Amino acid sequence: MKLLIKGLKILSLIIILAIIGVFTFFGYRDIHLNILKEKYTNSASSFLSINGMEVHFRDEGVQTDSIPIILIHGTGSSLHTFDVWTNTLKKSKRVVRMDLPAYGLTGPFPDGNYSMTDYTAFLKSFLTALDIKQCVLAGNSLGGQIAWNFTLEQSNMVEKLILIDAAGYPMNSKSVPIAFKLAKTPVLKNLFTYITPRFLVKTSVENVYFDTSKVTDSLVDRYFDLTLRKGNRQAFIDRFNMSGNINAFNNIKSIQQPTLILWGANDLLIPIENAYKFHEDLPNDNLVILNNTGHVPMEESPLESLAPILQFLN
Repeated sequence: MKLLIKGLKILSLIIILAIIGVFTFFGYRDIHLNILKEKYTNSASSFLSINGMEVHFRDEGVQTDSIPIILIHGTGSSLHTFDVWTNTLKKSKRVVRMDLPAYGLTGPFPDGNYSMTDYTAFLKSFLTALDIKQCVLAGNSLGGQIAWNFTLEQSNMVEKLILIDAAGYPMNSKSVPIAFKLAKTPVLKNLFTYITPRFLVKTSVENVYFDTSKVTDSLVDRYFDLTLRKGNRQAFIDRFNMSGNINAFNNIKSIQQPTLILWGANDLLIPIENAYKFHEDLPNDNLVILNNTGHVPMEESPLESLAPILQFLN
């Protein structure tokens, strides 16, 4: 009996030390917003008060352009994912992009509701605040899903639509970032708000790239740092555990706007089969497939993916 008690004490000590070790090496506190602003804003950055949030956005280029292009990023990302595109587009267009609620410097929705209805209502409020009455709407992944849902709701505000590896149809992912899996796993998803190893972020970014050699340290640092913005880790989990209208894609057929469907041929998260679903359902579209490219073409292959965008806009 004494040996058993002694063994249990040793085992308990080992478990306690292991937990302390995990929190010591992989537990990260939130990074103060002012520190993140110093690193991830520039002279084009502004903040706009919308529904209790200070929304980080950039409004660049030709301000007299009456139909600007609005760029919407995907899950876990930020407006920075469109940096290269913007550098070219702003020479001839007005280009507006924002950090969506739950991500980047904007932070979470105050009520923790990440339904598609809340996201499209946010986009309407954002565009109205900037006095944008009509636009070209472009979105990647989650951003693409927001874009086509917004087009259905506010058809008169969207002149053209650009869907970049967009979400919305049921999908059979060939590979899913580990961070996405953890966000939906009981118990582990709660630990994610305290224990967020950098390698977890790195492998998740690599998962959505075809050429992982393009996943640089500075790129991983950006994703990692902005994940640690106060509230973003909990928001990441909350959004993945939201239920929504799984049949909303049936309405895509009614979108009449000229639409460019841009897709990475090697997207493992939302496979190319979904590109053809959009192509089949949309009555007025053009499909462009980019070889040797994954889920985020504008970031992984910015110049190659920008060429069809410029052609479509002109």
